[in-house]
Order: sequence, then structure tokens, then C-alpha cells
Amino acid sequence: MTNGYTKVFQNADAVDKYEHTTYAPGTYASHVGSRQRAYLRALVRRTFRTWRPTQHDFACGTGRAIRALHGLVHEAHGYDTSADMMAKAAELGVNAAFHQVAADGPVPAPVPTHGPAIVTMFRLMLNVEDDVRHRALSFAAEALPNAEAGLLVVENHGNARSVRHLRARRQADNPWFAELSHRQMYGLLRSHGFEVVQRRGFAMLSKGWYERPGLNRAARAFDAVAGKVPGADEFAVNVVYVARRG
Repeated sequence: MTNGYTKVFQNADAVDKYEHTTYAPGTYASHVGSRQRAYLRALVRRTFRTWRPTQHDFACGTGRAIRALHGLVHEAHGYDTSADMMAKAAELGVNAAFHQVAADGPVPAPVPTHGPAIVTMFRLMLNVEDDVRHRALSFAAEALPNAEAGLLVVENHGNARSVRHLRARRQADNPWFAELSHRQMYGLLRSHGFEVVQRRGFAMLSKGWYERPGLNRAARAFDAVAGKVPGADEFAVNVVYVARRG
């Protein structure tokens, strides 16, 4: 992993590539994102029946997780170190208040709100160092002081028990190739008082399968079904953990 990850998206060109290339229609990321969106919306509808939650999206980027919950939250707040990322989110019409946070120093404080909350963290934990992970989870703990306060939803897009691990030896010298195990994720969450209450996998196959001519359609169909099989999340490449304060 690299300590320069937070600097990657500090310019408009990198932001445009992230939004319009990485998440272009038909890409691996866009298919995973579509499945996550359906899951998140069902989760919020099922969990917050009497009062719409406030969303705090940490490392919000261009607001993809906020867009996923449009219409289901009372209000949304996005937090990021990159002004360019948040400017792109505003340009795309993301309905949220945005807050630029420092990359280090005191843990950023969530905006005070009333009622339940959902804290979301996508495409953050994998490629940053442990101090950034703990910083993010400290933020979540402040937004969710007890079990009744709401939910934390955090993504690991490089599960160490997935087929992606087969590339680990070849990528040993690549600072951008990182893995996180379920054990590591559970340990990080427990260290901030969170208990995992649900886990869901969204891709059993890695990005390369989606990019191979002749296999991409079969890969998409396989992943669309496999993620719903009980226990499949153990070996999924992309995993979302839903947690509450203990």
C-alpha cells in the first residue's frame, strides 16, 4: 500500500479518469457499483423504517455512494481531502453538502445531525495505510456513538481470500496492489467498537475476467448470481461489511 493514495485525486484529470473511465458504463467497477447500489437501497429501506437516516459519506469522491441513496436519506454529507473530487460531485448534481477534510491531524468531526445515521466508506480502506483506516473509523465512531445510532457500511475491494490473491506474488513489487483479509477488517472494526452484523460479496471474479473478449458476458452473469449464494462472501473479491457499535 502507499502513503500517496490521498494525493492521487488532487487534480481534475485524475478525477475525470476515475469518473468517466474507471466507472464508464460496462466496466467492472460499474457492474460492481450497480449491485452495491441495489443492496444499499434495500438495506436502508429495511433498516430505517420510521425515520430516514442522515448519510455521512467519508472519502466521498465524486459522490457515488451518495447517489446510490438519493431519495432514501434525510440529508447527505460528503467528506473528502480532494476539492476536485467534490467539485466533480457537485457538477454531477449530487444532492449533498460537501466538506473538505485534512489528510492528517485531528480526526475530522461529522456534522452534528439529529436522528439515525448511516456512515458509508467505499474504495478507501484497501490502498491506504493503517493510520488513515483508523482515522476513518474514528470518524465513524463519533458519528455512531452507540448501537441505536445507525449503521456503518464499509467496503473492501481486495479481499485476500479471493481469486485476486492469485496475482499477489507477481504483484509483490507493485505499491498499488494491496489486500485485506476478513480477519484484518474485523479487527479494525472491533478496535473502534464496531461489530459486523452483515457481510455481502459483489464480485467473485476479478477485473480481468470482465475484460477478456468472449468471457465478459459470462463473467457478469456469473457474478450477478454468485454473490447471492450463502457463504460466497468469504471468497468474493469485493466485500461490503455492515456494522453497528457494540
